[in-house]
Amino acid sequence: MNGTANKLREIGFDEWFLETIFPEQLEQFDLARVIAVHKDRYTLSNGEVDIQSELIGKIIFSASSPLDYPAVGDWVLANFFNENTFSIIHQILPRKSLLKRKTPGRKVDFQLIASNIDVAFIVQSLNENFNLRRLERYLVMVNESDIRPIVLLSKSDLLPLEDTKSRIADIHKIMPRLEVIPFSNENESGIDSVKEIMKPGLTYCLLGSSGVGKTTLINNLIGESILKTKTVSKKESKGRHATTHRQLIKLDSGAMIIDTPGMRELGNFSIEIGLDETFSEIKILSEKCHFNDCTHVGEKGCAVLEAIENGQLSDERYKNYIKMIKESTYNEMSYLEKRRKDKQFGKLCKNVMKSKKNRNST
Repeated sequence: MNGTANKLREIGFDEWFLETIFPEQLEQFDLARVIAVHKDRYTLSNGEVDIQSELIGKIIFSASSPLDYPAVGDWVLANFFNENTFSIIHQILPRKSLLKRKTPGRKVDFQLIASNIDVAFIVQSLNENFNLRRLERYLVMVNESDIRPIVLLSKSDLLPLEDTKSRIADIHKIMPRLEVIPFSNENESGIDSVKEIMKPGLTYCLLGSSGVGKTTLINNLIGESILKTKTVSKKESKGRHATTHRQLIKLDSGAMIIDTPGMRELGNFSIEIGLDETFSEIKILSEKCHFNDCTHVGEKGCAVLEAIENGQLSDERYKNYIKMIKESTYNEMSYLEKRRKDKQFGKLCKNVMKSKKNRNST
């Protein structure tokens, strides 16, 4: 590994990952990072070349949820073939962090976004896309994964400076210590500020709705238009998907950034830590409630409800908090029920195959 250690470090490998590998595995497999996912195909990088890859059958057949498949940003053990032009992924290394959400629509399951992220850039535009409640949802997801969030406000050229400052102040009412950077892809103001905070060897991820300028921002960070962009509807100020898959890009600065498709729907579950981090003032207030198991909905002696009455807590923020708790609880119960049925179906299939085998043997 010594010969390629520096190249691997340049794309994010560190001691944390090294401690998850047995020495004999380094002799048997090659280390690589997943830099793109295309349905059932993957692109890996070992810091020197990009390699097309597929999964070994064992991973496919033993997978019980999307969490068992590689995500962009994952580190994997693989075998390289044909002079490093093709590879087979044998194992996914433990993840330092993982961004995930509920699959869109009625289906209740995880959808992987990206893994091993150090900083998440949550992008909102300063026009009609600006939405504090949606921002709270992104913050819950990011905080749940113990990833540092930074808010990027695009299209700053569309608003007077005072209006931009007012919206930043609204964000700081939610999270006073949250770093917020306004920028414009048109006149490139603020782009240098984004570049300055991106450190070599760290991995950044862009999150946000379609049309907020994520892909154009990456092109500006790179210095050339290597990623396709699409126009935004002037009538509705809604974006169209420019990014159709997730991919990791290494910048000249040595920092790495992952572009993701825009998200119109952002459902969360298993988000207790994320909620406590994002709604920290509600967490603090809840410790003063009369009942330890207070749901903050209608109980007497609820410090959270009292804070709303005296103006200490905004009603909109409270409602979004309660809404996310209800959604998360429902999604968790539905997911557990789905897993229970999947296991029962798996047992049924095994019993059927076993009975068939016994009949054939007699």
